[in-house]
Amino acid sequence: MILTADHLSAIAGTATNDNMRSTVAGLAKAGVGAGLERPHRLAHYLGQLVHESAGWRYDREIWGPTAAQKRYEGRADLGNTQPGDGSRFRGRGPIQITGRANYRSFAAWAQKLDRRAPDFESDPEAVNTDPWEGLGPIWYWSTGNPTRASLNGLADANDLTMITRRINGGTNGMADRQARYVRAALVLAGYGATEVRRFQKEAGLTADGIAGPKTLAALHAKLKAMPVVQFSATTPNATKPAAPSAGIIAALLALFKSPFGGKA
Repeated sequence: MILTADHLSAIAGTATNDNMRSTVAGLAKAGVGAGLERPHRLAHYLGQLVHESAGWRYDREIWGPTAAQKRYEGRADLGNTQPGDGSRFRGRGPIQITGRANYRSFAAWAQKLDRRAPDFESDPEAVNTDPWEGLGPIWYWSTGNPTRASLNGLADANDLTMITRRINGGTNGMADRQARYVRAALVLAGYGATEVRRFQKEAGLTADGIAGPKTLAALHAKLKAMPVVQFSATTPNATKPAAPSAGIIAALLALFKSPFGGKA
């Protein structure tokens, strides 16, 4: 299959938007190099992104500031050593790159990939332009997470819990992350995003519509046996509009942040 923004729309259950196109553009540029052409890895990757971005609705952290966001100030572990760094280096991209040190690390990685990459430490908002917005989560998946190692091994083991810990710092939102993973896996396997029963029936499982351990294992096995995914090049957007701001949404998103800032 050739992955397009329409597949991401099906996974999210919402209309295709620029944030989805950014994700596809990033995968077209660096997905194969990151090993994400393997369907079972891509399902975990997309499942985490759709959760973190609320269905690719948001591509930056909505700033209150909330009490949790105020604690980003002075976070030496995030490299926030100067006044205003908490807001300046707020979470951006579908996986919420957060903190001066991570912006610096992402810039170094991106400049090795493409010498035209901006200095994101000097220009943080450039993270939200293409193709960089779609490359941010690939950097994090590959080397930007706390282990500084690819999360592919955890995806190979179908370990949703540990992948979540590497991305979130804890296990916030596990039920939704699993539901999003199932939708991604079904779409990549050629099913509708809600066709759990159909998949179960064809896999010889009890068709109860519940994605329990046997269904999750069968989906993983199905994806591992499939051909690699091809990534479609898209026309990137030079700039993108800011996400809408709402106090209640900010509070809800703050709940998904780990006490360690989520992307330390």
